[in-house]
Formats: sequence, C-alpha cells, structure tokens
Amino acid sequence: MSLTFCNVHFSQQPEKVVYISNSLMKSLKLSGKKNIQLRLGKDMVNATVKPIKKTGKHLFLSSGVRSGIHVPNAGGVMLRNLQEDEVQLGPLIGVLSDGPSTSPSQPFASRTNFIKQLLREGKRKSYIFAFTPKDINWQQETVRGYFLNDNGTFYRKTVPLPDVVYNRLPSRKAETSSSINQLRERLTRKRIPFFNWSFFNKSDIYRLLEDDNTVNRYVPESHINPSPERIKDMLERHQFLYYKPSAGSLGKGIYRLTYLPKRGYFARYRKGGGNVLLRFSNFNSLMRMLKSRHGRTLETYVIQQGIRLVEIDNCPIDFRFHMHKNGSNKWVVVGVGAKKAGRGSVTTHLKNGGSLLTPEQALSRTFGDRSDEVLQNAKKVAITLAEAIEFHHQHLLGEIGFDLGIDQDEKVWMFEANAKPGRSIFSHPSLKAEGKASVEHILEHCLYLSKFRRRDVE
Repeated sequence: MSLTFCNVHFSQQPEKVVYISNSLMKSLKLSGKKNIQLRLGKDMVNATVKPIKKTGKHLFLSSGVRSGIHVPNAGGVMLRNLQEDEVQLGPLIGVLSDGPSTSPSQPFASRTNFIKQLLREGKRKSYIFAFTPKDINWQQETVRGYFLNDNGTFYRKTVPLPDVVYNRLPSRKAETSSSINQLRERLTRKRIPFFNWSFFNKSDIYRLLEDDNTVNRYVPESHINPSPERIKDMLERHQFLYYKPSAGSLGKGIYRLTYLPKRGYFARYRKGGGNVLLRFSNFNSLMRMLKSRHGRTLETYVIQQGIRLVEIDNCPIDFRFHMHKNGSNKWVVVGVGAKKAGRGSVTTHLKNGGSLLTPEQALSRTFGDRSDEVLQNAKKVAITLAEAIEFHHQHLLGEIGFDLGIDQDEKVWMFEANAKPGRSIFSHPSLKAEGKASVEHILEHCLYLSKFRRRDVE
C-alpha cells in the first residue's frame, strides 16, 4: 500500500474519467493502468485513467466520478493505493455531535467553536465534517454533513458514511437511547472505527481498576451505593469523604462529608450558586438529610476516600490531565491545568468558583525546585492509568481527561476519568498551544484509525 498527498481538482467532463499527473501516477504505482476503482468512504466508482503532463501531484475528477462517490470539494487530500487498481481518497472523518437544528450558525450549540476548530485544522489533510444522528440516511448509506468554508461558515454536503467517527455527543441521556445504541452498532458492523464510545460511569472505572495491581494504588478507596455503616466506618478511618453521583459531571450533586470526633459531622455542598456548610450532632441526622434531598437516587452514588491535597492559601488544588492517543496509537499527555478550589467550595470546578493555574505555578508553591520532577512523575502515572483503562475497556478510546491529585508526600491520586473531557483548561493564556495540540492529536488519531497514517506519506 502506498499513501501520498495530492491536489484534487474538478473537471466538467460528464464521463467517468480521472486525469492523473505523471508524478502522482508514479507515486500510486499506476503507470500503464487504463482503469481504476476510486473510493471515498464506502462509495466506489469505476473510472478511466488518463495521464496528463503537469508538474506536481494532481488529480482531476470528472463530474461523473465526483457525483458517483459524493466528493465534497476540491483541495489537498490524501490518496491510498489499496490494491492494483483500487485507490481511496480521504480520509473521510466524521465528528458526531448534536444541537439545535434551528441555528445555522451555531448548529452544535456551545460545542460549535470547538467543532469549527477541528474542521478548520482537519480540512488541510482530509475531508472532515460534523453531523448529528438525524443527518444519517442508513438506506443510502450517506450523511448530510456540515463542512466549513474558508470564511468560517458552514455549508452542507451529502457524503458517504465516513472512514472514522469521533464521538462528541454532549448528553449522557442521549447516549443511552436506543437510537444511539443502534447507530453505534451499525457503524461497528460496517467496521467504521468509532472512538470515545460513551461517557464513563465513575463506579465502572473504579471497578475496572480496583483489581489491577499496576494502578489500583492510585485510586482512593471507593464504593458504589454504600450502606450507612460503610459511610460511618470510612468517615472514622479517613476523617473526610467525597460522596458523588456515579454519572454526574461538573461537580453537581457532590458532598464533602467530614467527621471531627469532638465536634460532630459536617456536610459541605453547592446550592443555588453558593456553598453550604451544615453541622450534625450525630451520624443518623446527617444520613436523614442526604436521604431527604436525594431519596432513591443515592443508590447511584459513590463514596470516596478524602485525600489531603497540596494547597495554595488553604485551598486544595487538583490537576486536569488532558490525554490523547497520537498518530502512532500511543497515549500522551497533551495539556495539564491546575485547578484551585474556591474558598469553601466542595470541588475545584471553575464554574463553582475555582481558578485555573499552570501546573508549574501550583507545584512550585509546595515543592519548589522539585516541582518539575513531581510533575513528570504525575505524567507517567497518567499514561499508566490511561493504558490500564484502555486495556480493561471494551471499546475504542482516543481521549481521556483525568482529575488527579497530588498529596504532601508527592503521591498521585486519580479521582475521576472522563471520556469526553471539557476543554476549559485550554482557556488559560499559557495553555493555548496545548489546546491547538489537542486538536492536532485528535486528527492524527483519526488518520491512524482510518489507516491514512501520516508516517507513510511519500
């Protein structure tokens, strides 16, 4: 198989003809061929080959060929020689999301700018588009996708089912619907790689790792749907705990429970945009409050050992490690943001009053000259954790966001793993380059999964 980059042009010829420059003919090992099968995604068309004398690598597609395989636009793209007479254009990358269909300029709501960034970068080396579940026509095996113009506006084109799908569906509820389950199963049957299968469930991740001796030492003691007896025992052993919904996000519904032998039990949580701190003289009254607020939904809650993290100004700090698979299918740390909790807040979430620092700013306050060594160790732990989750997870992963803590003894702890991490850390002025690198890694992994590997390009 050979892979090469070329410039695609359109010709008005109605016949199914492709005009190929001599240099491109040589790269694709097509010299002497009279006919080829040209593919885009799952579509294929038979075409007559006509060599042309033109400097550089150029491919001219007649209108018959273009419409036959739904080529969306001209420009730079890769060509993959699959067999003696079969050539594939691509890759055709689909970004799956959702949003209000009533807004042409913001079809993916708050994710629109990120999707535009992906499309802007990706169209330099691929045919990349965004789509929603309802844009798929399963009978014709086509998608009516959103492509990006050079001026930053969307336009719609119908293309074949893509070579690879990057899943950025925003809702846990939507992901568990029968229609989305069916979508994933259909893509799997057609052998279309679909990465970032679904949101992680906290209890599932803890369960995956608890028996893995390579990483379980990094996970605080955690239990799903704990009995009151379990909670009381853990409070007495650890002094404070985090009690959080297994399928929650953005710090919603999280409690910090504390036990001080001479003062009683305390519950700290977020309510109506403010922080609440309640004191209880006995454990039973604490549990009554939790049950009155959540009832049966407590069955989906996880209890987790509290860790004394490094602090700045008496406010704990944790770290978001944004992980990606690269073009060689290896896990790498692309960005690290330090999140300082707001005063009195249960979590370090920025929406709950937290603030964002660089890891160097955060660690130098505690570890001084050794801060870089502590950070490098945490990066190694993050890669080991990502490899372990991938090993135990049954679906393709290409991106993970870890919430990691570092205690005063330099030990690294994993609090959460997110399959579709938010991108708020990249809003920090010092992390803009990492935000761009994150997008590049997503695209490189799409090339890897679609077998349009950059390292093979001539």
